[in-house]
Amino acid sequence: MASRLLRGVGALATQALRTRCPNGVTTVRSMASGGGVPTDDEQATGMEREVMMAAWKEQDPYNMLAPKAAAGIKDNPNLVPAITNKRIVGCICEEDNSAVIWFGLHKGDAQQCPNCGTHCKLVPHQLAH
Repeated sequence: MASRLLRGVGALATQALRTRCPNGVTTVRSMASGGGVPTDDEQATGMEREVMMAAWKEQDPYNMLAPKAAAGIKDNPNLVPAITNKRIVGCICEEDNSAVIWFGLHKGDAQQCPNCGTHCKLVPHQLAH
C-alpha cells in the first residue's frame, strides 16, 4: 500500500516539474528552482565548494589528483609539491615490487632515489586558503 502511494507521489512530482515550451519541447526543471531540494552543487559551501570550483576549472589546489609523470632523469625530474622545505617521498622502484623505498627530499636541486636512481625535485606549493 505504501509503495503504491510513494510511486504515485513520485509520478505526480515528476509530472509537475515538466513544463511545455511554446515550440512543443518538454523540459524538466530542477526541484531547487521551484523551492525544492537543492543539488549538491547548489548547497556546497566552504572547502567542498572550493574543491568543486577548482575541479570545474580543471585545477588541483590540494594535490588530490595523481601527479603528472616525468622521465625521472636529472634534466626532467618528477616534481613533488610541498608546503614546507622538506618532504618524505616513497619510491616503488620496480613495477611489480611491493617494497617502498622512503627517502627525504629537500628544497634545492633534484635528488635521486637511493635504490633506482630516479630523480625527484621539491617544488613549493601554496594552499588555496
